[in-house]
Amino acid sequence: MSTYTQLLYQIVFSTKNREKVLTKDSREKLFRYIWGILKNNDCFLYRINGIEDHIHIVTHIHPTVAISTLVKDIKVATSKWIKEEKVFKNFQGWQVGYGAFTYSFKDKDRLVNYVKNQESHHKKLTFKEEYIKLLEEHDIEYDEKYLF
Repeated sequence: MSTYTQLLYQIVFSTKNREKVLTKDSREKLFRYIWGILKNNDCFLYRINGIEDHIHIVTHIHPTVAISTLVKDIKVATSKWIKEEKVFKNFQGWQVGYGAFTYSFKDKDRLVNYVKNQESHHKKLTFKEEYIKLLEEHDIEYDEKYLF
């Protein structure tokens, strides 16, 4: 018998101290690098996007992959790559934590569209406001002093 899963995640994390260093001209290179990491972990990328201080990843995660390990791998590999290739000036690393939110596959198109339109969302909403909204939508208790 085979294993069948549909583990749809939205992963969100910020730059260290929410510094606005992910310049638009080089974000696509970062997103392609992350896509490679996901493929190497047998994960399927539906959408990746972000703005100057954070990114969103919508992905199906292979059942053998732990979310914490995947996020750690992404952060470690991209930090090293960004610094070696000098992709983003003044990049100091990623925040310590992350958000990982699960969704029904029925929500995939809405979620992909949301992530696709990050720049327009953030004309109305700060990253902090968006992140708190995600936590509250998923009934996750949090202490605001640990968010940022």
